[in-house]
Amino acid sequence: MEKINEAMVREIVKKVLAEMMTAEDFVKEKDASGILKVKTDTVRCEPFSDTPGVYLKDIVSLEEAPRMGAGIMELDRTSFEWTLTYDEYDMVISGVLEIEIDGRIVTGYPGDIIYIPKGSHIHFQTPSKARYAYFVYPADWQNET
Repeated sequence: MEKINEAMVREIVKKVLAEMMTAEDFVKEKDASGILKVKTDTVRCEPFSDTPGVYLKDIVSLEEAPRMGAGIMELDRTSFEWTLTYDEYDMVISGVLEIEIDGRIVTGYPGDIIYIPKGSHIHFQTPSKARYAYFVYPADWQNET
């Protein structure tokens, strides 16, 4: 029987970490069943659009989840207009997220979930900094006809 040594342990740890760290540079665990788990606190968002203070990162690919999309978005004291061509759920992780529609504001706080139906014309906005997870259907909403 082979004795476990430090080099073997290091190699095992390196392999496990390589499997957990994807090309997206955040921790994503993939079970053989297709179940995925993402450590949201490891997701680093990137600038989105020309609007300052808007950042996002998709956390699943179409290959991993062909029907539903998901990601993390951060807004930093900003507002931007958007018309949804898909259904979306947003779960506030931190800060305050405001969705303005038809002159009314729906406000979400950490732990709150907001549903925005397809076809809604809204303004995402924040009085400070907000971080939230978004879940969209269909995942390939940009290619919907």
